[in-house]
Amino acid sequence: MTLQVIRQSKANTLAVSAGVRAELERLRPQLPEDMRLIVSTDDALFIQASIDEVVNTLLIAVGVVVLVIFAFLYSVQATLIPVLTIPVSITGSFMLLAALGFSINLLTLLALILAIGLVVDDAIVVLENAQRRVDHGELPLAAAYRGTRQVTFAVLATSAVLIAVYVPLSMLGGDVGKLFREFGLVLAAAVVISTFVALSLTPMLCSQFLRREGRPSNRFIRRAERIFATLGRGYQKALDGALNIPLVVLAVATLLAGVALLLYRGLPQELAPSEDRGVFFISAKAPEGATPDFTDAGVRKIEQVLQPLFNDGEAWRLVSVVGRGDGNQAFVVVGLTDWSQRARSQQTIVNALRGPLRSIPDLRAIPISRSTLGRSASAQAVQFVIGGPDYPAVVAWSEMIMARARQNPGLTSIDSDYQASQPALRVDINRLLADELGIPVERIAATLQTLLASREVTTLIDRGREYAVLLQAEAADRRQPGDLQGVFVRGDKSDELIPLSAVAEWREEASALALRRFDRLPAVTIDASLVGDYDLNRATADLQRIAAEELPMEARTSFTGAAASFLETSGGLYFTFGFALLIVFLVLAAQFESFIHPLIILLTVPVGVTGALLALRLTGQSLNIYSQIGGVLLIGLMTKNGILIVEFANQLRAQGLEIRDAVLASASQRLRPILMTVLSTVLGALPLALATGAWAESRIAIGVVVIGGLLLSTGLTLFLTPVLYHQLAGFTRPVNAIQQRLMAQLDLIKSG
Repeated sequence: MTLQVIRQSKANTLAVSAGVRAELERLRPQLPEDMRLIVSTDDALFIQASIDEVVNTLLIAVGVVVLVIFAFLYSVQATLIPVLTIPVSITGSFMLLAALGFSINLLTLLALILAIGLVVDDAIVVLENAQRRVDHGELPLAAAYRGTRQVTFAVLATSAVLIAVYVPLSMLGGDVGKLFREFGLVLAAAVVISTFVALSLTPMLCSQFLRREGRPSNRFIRRAERIFATLGRGYQKALDGALNIPLVVLAVATLLAGVALLLYRGLPQELAPSEDRGVFFISAKAPEGATPDFTDAGVRKIEQVLQPLFNDGEAWRLVSVVGRGDGNQAFVVVGLTDWSQRARSQQTIVNALRGPLRSIPDLRAIPISRSTLGRSASAQAVQFVIGGPDYPAVVAWSEMIMARARQNPGLTSIDSDYQASQPALRVDINRLLADELGIPVERIAATLQTLLASREVTTLIDRGREYAVLLQAEAADRRQPGDLQGVFVRGDKSDELIPLSAVAEWREEASALALRRFDRLPAVTIDASLVGDYDLNRATADLQRIAAEELPMEARTSFTGAAASFLETSGGLYFTFGFALLIVFLVLAAQFESFIHPLIILLTVPVGVTGALLALRLTGQSLNIYSQIGGVLLIGLMTKNGILIVEFANQLRAQGLEIRDAVLASASQRLRPILMTVLSTVLGALPLALATGAWAESRIAIGVVVIGGLLLSTGLTLFLTPVLYHQLAGFTRPVNAIQQRLMAQLDLIKSG
C-alpha cells in the first residue's frame, strides 16, 4: 500500500517531511513484525541538499571576495572595512524577508550569493579612493571625508541603476514570476543597505584604520604592487593609443555586438535546465480496457529495464503503482542514489532509458524528470492544443498535425488525449417493438445493469454487522458480447420472458474515454517529448508552423504545460530586459542631466550580452529562465564601470582639464576599483558556475552568464567607454558650466 502526503500550499516542505518522518517513527513500534514502513520518495531530500549546496557556495563566495580585496589592498585592516558590509547587508536582507513574509528558500539564497560581490562594490570604491588620498599624504580623517564626497555621486548612481534593474524582476507575470518576486526584492534590498553602509560606516572606519603604508616588507606584496603598477602603465598607454583610433574600437565593439545575434540563434532555448533531483518517474499506460493484471505484467517489464540501475548502484528505491485510472495506467517512482555516489546524471540516465522503454510491447512508457519551476511531474515537454467547432473536425485536424509531427526527428512519443480505443458494446433498442410487447426501456437498462455491473438488492445482517447483497451474473456468463443472447426480459402484456435479442441489437465499437474542452471549445491536446538537442523553442515554432500550413481558419491552437510557461516567461523576460534598459537610461539621464552620458554608459551592454551568450555556448548551456535573469542582472553590473569612469571624468572636466586628459586620468585612476569590483563579482559568482550536486544546473546557468558577460564587457568597457566619452563629451557642458557662468557674471558686476 502506498500513502502519498501532499503539503498545503503555504506549508514548508522541510517541516512537513520532518513531521511525517517523526510520525512514522512513532508508528513503527506498533506495527506487526512482518510489516515495514518505507519512505519511497521525499521532495525534502532534494530541497535540503540544494540548500546545503547553496549555503556552502555562499560561504565560498564570501571567502573568495575577501581574498580578492586583500590581494588589491595588502592590508588586513583595510580589507576588513568592506568585508563588514557583507554581514550588515545580508542581515538587513533577512529583515526584509521577515517583514514581507518571505521564506529562506533556494531563490532567496541564490540572490544572496549574487549579492556578495555587489554589496562590497560601493564600499570598495569609497575605500580605494580614501586610501589613494592617504597614500598621497592626506590625513585619514580628511581623506575619508574628501574621498567619500568625491565618489558619492558615483555610488548613488550605480546603486540607483542596480535597484532599477532588480525591482522589475519582482514584477514578472505568471507562476514563474511569482517565484522570482523574492529574488528581485532581496537583491534590491541588499543594494540599498550596502549603499547606506558604504556612505556611512565605511568612511568612519576609513578615518580610524587607514594608514599611509611605507615600503611593504612582504615579498609577495612588493611583487603584486609591481604587477599592478605595470598593469596601470600598460593600460594608460593602450588607452592613449585607442583614443587615436576610435573607428577601430567602435568597429570591434559593433562586430562583437553583432555576434550576439548569431549566438542567440544557435543556442537551445527551454523553460528551465534539466535538473538532477535524485528521483525520476515513469508514466505507463496500457491499451484502453486493459485489466490491472495486464498492466501489471507490462510494469514488470519496466522493472526489468530498470534492474541494471540497481545492479550498478545508481538507484536504490523503486515503487510501482498499478491500476490507476481505469486499471490501464501505472506510475513508477525510481529513487537515485546520492549525487556524489553515481557518475551519470539523472538526465543521462533518463535519456538512456527512452529506447528500452519504447520497445516494451502493449505499453506506452514515458520517463519524466521534474523541474524546480514545474508545478508537477509532466510526462511530455510539449502539449499542443487544437480547438474547433466539433469533435469530429478537431480529431481529424489533430491526426493531420500528429502525422506531420512524426516526420520531425526531434519529437518522440507523440500522442493525443483523444483515445477512441475504449472497447464498448452499443445496444440499439427497437422502441416501437418493445412498446408493443410491454417492455419499458428502463427495464432493459436495469436488467443489463444487474447482470453485467451488479446491483444492490437487499442487505444481510450477520452477527451484528450489515452486508450488502449484490446481484450479478456469473463471470462466465458475461465475458463475450454473445452472452447477451441468454438475457431475457419480462413483457407486461404477455407476462412472459422475452429474449433481449427480440427487441434489441448490439455491436462492438470503440469510444473515447473522455471528451475535453479548452477555452470552452471542443479540443484535443497533442503530447510529445523532445529528443537530444531539440529544444522547446524549436518545438513550439515547428508546431505553430505546421498548424498554419495544415489547419483551416476556424481552428484554434494554443500550448499548455511547460510550453505555455516557456512562451509566457520568455516574452515577459524580454520585456523586462528592455524595460530595465529604459529605466536605467532615464535614471542616468536624471542624475547626469544629460542624454549623452547615459548613452555612453549603456552602449557597452550589447558587448556584455555577447560575452554572456558566448559563455553559454562554450559551456554547453541553454538559454532558459535562469540564464535570462542573469542577462537582466548584467545590465546593472555592466553599467557600474562606465559610471565610475564617466562621473570622475566629468569632475576633472569641471576642474578645467580637457576632455582627452580628463578621460585618460579618470580611466587610469578608476582602473584599480573597477578591477576590484569586477573580480569580486566574478569570483563571487565562480562557485555558481562550478556548482555540483543538487540544483547545480540552475546555479551554473546564472553563474556562467554573469562571469562571461562581465569579463567581456569589462575588457571592452575600459576602452569603449573612454573612446565614446572622448568623441561625444564635446556635445555636453561641464557639470559646473552654469556655476562658472554665474561666477563670471557676478565678477563682471563687481568689477563694473
